[in-house]
Amino acid sequence: MEALIEARNLKKHFDSPKGKVHAVDDVSFKIMPGRTMGVVGESGCGKSTLGRTMIHLLQSTEGSIYFEGKDVTKVKDKELMRLREKMQIIFQDPYASLNPRMTVKAIIQEPLILSKRFSDRGSLEAETVRLMDLVGIEERLRNAYPHELDGGRRQRVGIGRALALNPKFVVCDEPVSALDVSIQAQILNLLMDLQDEYHLTYMFITHDLSVVRHISHDICVMYLGQLVETAPSKELFEKQLHPYSKALLSAIPSVDIHAKRERIILKGEITSPVNPKPGCRFASRCPYVCGKCHEPQHLEELLPNHFVSCCRAGEINGL
Repeated sequence: MEALIEARNLKKHFDSPKGKVHAVDDVSFKIMPGRTMGVVGESGCGKSTLGRTMIHLLQSTEGSIYFEGKDVTKVKDKELMRLREKMQIIFQDPYASLNPRMTVKAIIQEPLILSKRFSDRGSLEAETVRLMDLVGIEERLRNAYPHELDGGRRQRVGIGRALALNPKFVVCDEPVSALDVSIQAQILNLLMDLQDEYHLTYMFITHDLSVVRHISHDICVMYLGQLVETAPSKELFEKQLHPYSKALLSAIPSVDIHAKRERIILKGEITSPVNPKPGCRFASRCPYVCGKCHEPQHLEELLPNHFVSCCRAGEINGL
């Protein structure tokens, strides 16, 4: 089966007074149709920048993006507009991402109008109602404004808008991080139901490891702009190969007060993303650092479908 979307050596750099900020650096991955790839890492690691670059909200610096087998890295104008109907995003802040001067109905209807898919008002109204029903927006709220809704309902509006043009690929940029725990579960279940019904493909960006475990088929662990480990979700939670992944997952709280778990406390300074030197960017905080760590690192398959970017991963894990 061919991947729906693929990144090959993708880079996104920003100019700063001190030099180039390497927000995304040499990232490669594939997402198969109908699957969810979770992207996890601490704040500032480049997760959101990666998602926005994949759907052309930000233009890549180097590398390639393939969608349905076609190179879409440099698409522009009408071709980009057609591509964006197939690639959408659900933003992190459900209030800031909505126009406060538009009603719920108008927000969801806007992409339908811009696409010019409907020749008559009746079919446009019918499709708008269908979308609002699909994401669970009550009829009494359809002429309300965003400030009149709670966070969960605002995010439902954002999801309805993202799905208006029947996309195939959706970037979910921390869509539940601003919501209460009980509302998070409702939104996650809605996203999973929509995926099953419409065979959607997700890139799910989050810092919440319990959330990514619930929704993702595969997981990429990101550190300072680079992927350090990728694996199927179940396998990654059972066995982490990269020292950073081990530390990250050791921080997950447990409901079992008697569970014996070793919390890995990271020490040392975080490497600057501005003009970083070649080598592992985690080396300054890694307890296993050696001379080879200062040489360029690459993802290698140490277990079936389990890739890690660490020259000592095999030795550390007895592989």
